[in-house]
Amino acid sequence: MKRRSRTDIAVDILRVAMNGAKKTHIVYEVNLNFNIAQKYLEMLREKELIRHENGLFITTDKGKVFQEMAKELKL
Repeated sequence: MKRRSRTDIAVDILRVAMNGAKKTHIVYEVNLNFNIAQKYLEMLREKELIRHENGLFITTDKGKVFQEMAKELKL
């Protein structure tokens, strides 16, 4: 099985958080351990690709643009 790149994992997190998701949901959907997910969520928040609001992580407009660009480059 091929290992996922950091970008692939970030894009998966942004996809799951598109309409808002709790950390536990992200962990299960993206198949990460809790500590690794926490590191990615912190990194995405620092880069303003995701925001934390009312217990949910939500992809920002900047995050949506990043996700689309990453998808296009993957083709």
